[in-house]
Amino acid sequence: MTRRLTTLPTPEFAAEQPIPPDTVIGVIGAGTMGAGIAEVAACGGHPVKIFDSIPEAVTRALEKVNRSLTKSVSKGRLTPGTAAEIERRIAPVTSLFGLSDAGFVIEAVVEDLDTKKHLIQDLENILSKESIIATNTSSFSITKLAAGLVYPNRVIGMHFFNPAQIMELVEIVPGLATDSATLSITSETARAWDKIPVQTKSTPGFIVNRVARPFYAEALRLATEGSDPATIDYVMREAGQFPMGPFELMDLIGNDVNFAVTKSVFDGFYQDPRFKPSLYQQAFVEAGFLGRKTGRGFYEYGEGSSKSEPALEAQQSHPSEVWLSAGDSLTNGLLTRLRKPFPAAGRIARADADLLAMADQAIVRLTDGRTASQVASDENQPHTVLLDLAYDYEAAKAIALAPARRCSQKAYQSAVGLFQAAGYQVATFEDMPGLAAMRTVSMLINEAADTALQKVATCADIDLAMQKGTRYPAGPFQWSRKIGLRRVHTILQNLSAYYGEDRYRTSPLIKNSLWIGKQLDEP
Repeated sequence: MTRRLTTLPTPEFAAEQPIPPDTVIGVIGAGTMGAGIAEVAACGGHPVKIFDSIPEAVTRALEKVNRSLTKSVSKGRLTPGTAAEIERRIAPVTSLFGLSDAGFVIEAVVEDLDTKKHLIQDLENILSKESIIATNTSSFSITKLAAGLVYPNRVIGMHFFNPAQIMELVEIVPGLATDSATLSITSETARAWDKIPVQTKSTPGFIVNRVARPFYAEALRLATEGSDPATIDYVMREAGQFPMGPFELMDLIGNDVNFAVTKSVFDGFYQDPRFKPSLYQQAFVEAGFLGRKTGRGFYEYGEGSSKSEPALEAQQSHPSEVWLSAGDSLTNGLLTRLRKPFPAAGRIARADADLLAMADQAIVRLTDGRTASQVASDENQPHTVLLDLAYDYEAAKAIALAPARRCSQKAYQSAVGLFQAAGYQVATFEDMPGLAAMRTVSMLINEAADTALQKVATCADIDLAMQKGTRYPAGPFQWSRKIGLRRVHTILQNLSAYYGEDRYRTSPLIKNSLWIGKQLDEP
């Protein structure tokens, strides 16, 4: 007997066009994300209905929208009349049935798979069969959320970033059953709302929450091994020039939320060690130290709390004898800056790209993923000092150093004085492989490479997503060009050798690109 396939209804809107402005938008979940999404849709000209199972949450959401719009008026982005009109477009409803006339619904409820799945099933029975159901999930499979529905073709992921009314990126995530009309309408609607849509496969964490895991994971590992969170944050901000350090950002997001996303990605990839959650962070979650929302996380907040300061070196005298290398494309800015206070410095031949400077007895090298002590042993240079990565050495306010265990205090002070003479603040790390910024960025590149290899998204879209969704100073493929792919490969190999863990395995895309002499993002 031949089984006939049922033709599924397509959305009632024109494909390749955004949904019309008179279409009612439903928003379910009145937390921070729900409030922001409601504001975005209302700014797009739509009537918006917002629902939450807790009525008080809707009241708070409307107050958040009011504060946000008032702030926009104060900054001159909106006129008072336009803000008032936007606010009037948002109306609360007291039940899901109040959304029955919505042509496009976005759920932003708690990040729990069963809760979201049951909600979407309920919506299928309430909405018109041509309405689109979008989920704001940050990591769950769209295919799994739509499984078992009569019309799974109209379910899609539409992942906004917090705060939704400000952040430009929206990840558009079709499931296996999502049809092309739903995909194109959702993407065009995001554009009509002044967002930047990036399409991604429905895999754990999509683009941003997958590729960004090392930003948190490497910092947590460094802290587990004795490094100071305040110093790590300082270096990542002032040298790596990320907008926030990883511990500051985890406190802002909430340790519970960040830990839950990590676990979700870890479980989604069948316990791949690359995404292994941190016991260090778990302890903070168990203690209730969730971050800003509880008054304490990795830092303390509120009145009377003391600010954690990074471990910065006291001012040292300038070295009496200085030799500088010619540098390469990554370190030219550093050497240019060092030559200004030391115009008579000798020149080091360019035979070793990682050898940057000699300051009295100190030998300063760029970290390559080995510890300073291992480099000192391998090169027979006991007074080795390693330098961490900076996004722009010429503009950076600070740099981080790590001395080998056999390095004398006098030699290390000469290295510190060398960089202080060039106007840098100097932070000191324990002798850890790859230091902070270099190992983190290398792991971000590695994860982005695997994401591209698995066709989750294009290299260009991954770079765009990481810049717009996280405000990183560069996308991972842009970083790989800046650092040099061979250097990234060496760092990953050295980290893997040091830890002996599959967590640091090198992406095949990096290996393949080196073998054929191409950049990661070259076709």
